[in-house]
Amino acid sequence: MNLRRKKRLILASTLILGVAAAVSLMLYALNSNLNLFYTPSEIVNGKKDSGVKPTIGQRIRIGGMVTVGSLKRDPKSLHVEFAVHDAGGHQIIVVYDNLLPDLFREGQGIVAQGVLIAPNRLQASEVLAKHDEEYMPPEVAEAMGKQHKKLEYSKEATKQ
Repeated sequence: MNLRRKKRLILASTLILGVAAAVSLMLYALNSNLNLFYTPSEIVNGKKDSGVKPTIGQRIRIGGMVTVGSLKRDPKSLHVEFAVHDAGGHQIIVVYDNLLPDLFREGQGIVAQGVLIAPNRLQASEVLAKHDEEYMPPEVAEAMGKQHKKLEYSKEATKQ
């Protein structure tokens, strides 16, 4: 092999290794920032299709309805705890240390993003509440399924 071919081979292999390193670093960064959506039932039982449960310390998003009567506020700080449930009947306690959205109330759909600190406890970094009577985030609406339809039916029955 002559010197010119050797230089080309070294250049090509260096380029390939560089691209592979860059792609692997990008995939690692994307994987560590990935927020998976779970319902309370999926946190307890695992996903239906794969059976995968989130691990303690994993960053996730949870969606469901705020359980009526579960809201506990600390009068001396912004610390709040409340339970979120879904149609499966499982509850997850959400701990939040910031101001709740103005539209937040018990019996309403929310999405909380944070870190799972125990099998049934989430330390939230962000809490989102739905913004009007009709809207519900698609992921929450799909997860809530039957329960959301029952709420709409009961609202129609009370209007008549």
